[in-house]
Amino acid sequence: MTVLRSVAGLGLVGALGGVLVAALAVPVVGGGGIATRNAANVLLDLPPAPREEPLAQVTRLLDKDGRTFAQFYEANRTTVPLAKVAPVMRRAIVAIEDARFYEHGGLDVRGTLRALLTNTQAGAVRQGGSSLTQQLVKNILVESARTDAERDRARAPSLGRKITELRLAMALEKKYRKDEILERYLNIAYFGAGAYGVEAAARRFFSTSASRLTLTQAATLAGAVRMPFSTDPSLGRDHRARLLQRRDLVLDRMAGLNWISKQQAATAKSAPLSIKLRSEPGGCEQSEFPFYCLYVHRELLSNPVFGNTEAERRNRMSRGGLTIRTSLDPIAQRAADRAIREYVHRDDTEVAAEAMVEPRTGRIKAMAASKGFGRNPGNRKNGPKTTFNLVADVAHGGGQGFQAGSTFKVYTLATALKQGWRFGDGFMTPGSLVPSQGYRNCDGRAVNDPNARILNAGGEGEGGPHSLETGTWKSVNIFYMMLERKVGLCNVVRTAKALGVKRADGKPLQEVPTFTLGINEMDPVTVAASFATFAARGMYCRPLAIVEIIGRDGRRTRVPPACERVIERPVADAVNRVLEGVFDKGTMTGQGIGRPAAGKTGTNNGYTSAWFAGYTPTLAAAVSVGDIRGSYRFPLRGVTIGGRYYGSVQGASLPGPIWVRSMRNALRGTEARGFPGPNLARFEGGHTPGLEEALAREEARNGERGGRRRHGDRAFGRRYRGLIQWLTSEGLLPPSYGPPDRELRREPSREPYGEAHRVDWDGGW
Repeated sequence: MTVLRSVAGLGLVGALGGVLVAALAVPVVGGGGIATRNAANVLLDLPPAPREEPLAQVTRLLDKDGRTFAQFYEANRTTVPLAKVAPVMRRAIVAIEDARFYEHGGLDVRGTLRALLTNTQAGAVRQGGSSLTQQLVKNILVESARTDAERDRARAPSLGRKITELRLAMALEKKYRKDEILERYLNIAYFGAGAYGVEAAARRFFSTSASRLTLTQAATLAGAVRMPFSTDPSLGRDHRARLLQRRDLVLDRMAGLNWISKQQAATAKSAPLSIKLRSEPGGCEQSEFPFYCLYVHRELLSNPVFGNTEAERRNRMSRGGLTIRTSLDPIAQRAADRAIREYVHRDDTEVAAEAMVEPRTGRIKAMAASKGFGRNPGNRKNGPKTTFNLVADVAHGGGQGFQAGSTFKVYTLATALKQGWRFGDGFMTPGSLVPSQGYRNCDGRAVNDPNARILNAGGEGEGGPHSLETGTWKSVNIFYMMLERKVGLCNVVRTAKALGVKRADGKPLQEVPTFTLGINEMDPVTVAASFATFAARGMYCRPLAIVEIIGRDGRRTRVPPACERVIERPVADAVNRVLEGVFDKGTMTGQGIGRPAAGKTGTNNGYTSAWFAGYTPTLAAAVSVGDIRGSYRFPLRGVTIGGRYYGSVQGASLPGPIWVRSMRNALRGTEARGFPGPNLARFEGGHTPGLEEALAREEARNGERGGRRRHGDRAFGRRYRGLIQWLTSEGLLPPSYGPPDRELRREPSREPYGEAHRVDWDGGW
């Protein structure tokens, strides 16, 4: 009893349990016999081997080139077969934890008694009392525990728990070969510093793999297993000193067993620890591309394809050891990141966001925002970070979005072309418009607003003739509201829905007269995917971030594009032809990307937000800009963004240049392709009364103004023409030529749709 009290005082519960079990068994079979497998089987009515849950492993997100850019885990673990663990690591762990592992049958009586005596004499834990198989059982019980109470029972320092552990260890020895037990132990054990399993430990401690561990590294990891918290090298100098002592103990033990020479042990002990801690970030906040990571994270949690319930999907993601290949293109992603950083700073309250989508597949190539992802210092509301995914909708971690403005005019344009309108078809527009009749939503209910009086052209009250082309290039709001009425509000809504348009907040689209002016709040991913439909000649593809999922068993599940033809090819080709003119005849004049492109600006009333959405045949992108504190309370007027002062922010003055810069770099090195030409027999021609005369008068006025300007500024122009052209092409100045976004003002009136419905500068309420 004196010896037992000493053991209890040292906390050697494992050794005590082993001795008691041995003592109980001695009268039955005799001392030495209990160590054998057959004697144990005769003596004990063994229970089934412990239930083993799949070990929690790291789920990794890969970009299209196979590089990891984010990971999720409940436990930082990557399981590996024993063949991929360096032999010296196998010997080191067996030497210090259970030197007779390959000789006994689950309980090593000789080793347990020796450990009891050694530890009692030393007054400290120098050798373990439990067999390696018993330790594996304990880890399995902890890993499989579903509640804290079950985990506490699995760790309880009681004789009953040790006896249960021993019986399960013997059952495990019947189920598995020795190498299988060792493999399971090396993968389940905790080594400290957040590393579970030998592969994660090798990466975390030494930035290497388990297969390439050296003698000193293997001895270090083997020494860490016994006391992983007190020897955690990430916690400071004292912890590393204890780890060094444990490493040297392992080396001495290996030399004592003649598994290495004394000279090898001495050489290894003279070496420093040489810890090279490798960061193993988890979650999106620590990802290089956090907004793309967040989108994938939310897709995994919300999409029933990945599990029947959210709890099942969350468990699979955090424990499943999945490898998820995404469509993220690092070239496009960095192009978007750099373009946004160049124009908008992280500390600005104004935020910019951009999504890039591949036509014909819907694969999301990039998701960038001007702020970092995460909480601000002191949990401040405003700062360099945000917890919202500014690029996505609410379902993918985003906020309410910004009204999309005149980008919505493309849906009315497509509807008109589908109904047989030609490029030159148009009509005379008045100086003001009251949407008092002719507007019905898709329920057939009249949604007119007889109290609203809308004025065009900066409130001057001037109207004029416009065709599909000129009305689009100049982004004329009254023209588009009249066109929407002619083709049918519901038809326009149906076109938009077919192209994947839905509100960022998940609520139903607001089907009101100013639908074509972009009153609905949108997110860049949705808008980019919608515009990609025109680049794909009428094929809409649902935005797709996940390309393939590889399970822990190596089974591959491809995630194919979900595409559907929603617009005829000829109609899409005709839309492309009109939107190409935005770059050389419209609101983006002077801001090209050096290859064929099409797009549309959008600037909301009072400059509450601004957009640009555009595309080439191979890539579509949408950029939004607004104030994160609230777009109506903090309009984009008289603001300094990214160190530049803006009297007002328009679609062509900030979102447009961001789009130009990012697309130019994203497409660098790729073939410049043009759009297929439209069916001229179907779409060319048409007539707008008075348009030719109006264009002639405008050209004459521009010529007169240009002549006076050229005469007065001839010397200045000669000297600075090159600089001005470069600044304009780089987006550092607003366009020098072509009409600005058209402003739409309205007289004060009662608004039946609520305060959120407001008229925009070149489209949108």
